[in-house]
Amino acid sequence: MTLLHDRDLARAFDHASHGYDRLTALNPGYRTDLLRSARRLRLPRDGEGMHVLDLGCGTGASTRALLRAAPRARITGVDASSGMLRCALAKPWPERVRFRHLSAEELATAGEGPFDAVFAAYLFRNVTRPDHVLRTVRALLRPGGRLAVHEYSLSGSAVHRALWTAVCHGVIIPLGTLSGDRGLYRHLWRSVLAFDTAPAFTDRLIRAGFSGVRAAPVAGWQTGIVHTFLAENPPATAAPGA
Repeated sequence: MTLLHDRDLARAFDHASHGYDRLTALNPGYRTDLLRSARRLRLPRDGEGMHVLDLGCGTGASTRALLRAAPRARITGVDASSGMLRCALAKPWPERVRFRHLSAEELATAGEGPFDAVFAAYLFRNVTRPDHVLRTVRALLRPGGRLAVHEYSLSGSAVHRALWTAVCHGVIIPLGTLSGDRGLYRHLWRSVLAFDTAPAFTDRLIRAGFSGVRAAPVAGWQTGIVHTFLAENPPATAAPGA
């Protein structure tokens, strides 16, 4: 199963960026589910005084969800695709929202952070080294900082696996073909099948050192296909005798 990664995937998103919002708008609940996941961060005081990272922000749909969930927070959106970022930047944003052209792996040396919370939508199945990116995220989070991952991660049920393949071949890939981006949407189908199940990604978060890890399903036809993963960067432990 050949998958796109890193620069090849960023170029595919560059090419698809012009029609990406139109295609996602055809997905029932796409923006509602993003907003629900962003709200699951439960940032206090509407995010006042907080700095939130939108990792893999794409055209800004996840950024908009964060802005609605935490309207007083500072938000930094980061993406490796220049084409997707151009689409995001073409939209109106308040001054407290900014965007940077960076890959997830580049964040550690980019002078960003620390962050009070991180939101990552549809990112981790698209990176070559998810464990490395999780370690980077944890290093960028303040102690006690919150992480929400919104991701295509199958339940592990054969029914949900078959449903995903049926939807891809019946709807998603044909629409991608009409827009000239068939390769990207075949990658979407394959990458979900190859990625962690929800229990496996929960375990991956625990191994990366996060605490309070749990997975919550989304509603509608994507139940068992898309999950929100919630976790915290554990507070620093005081030294003995401190």
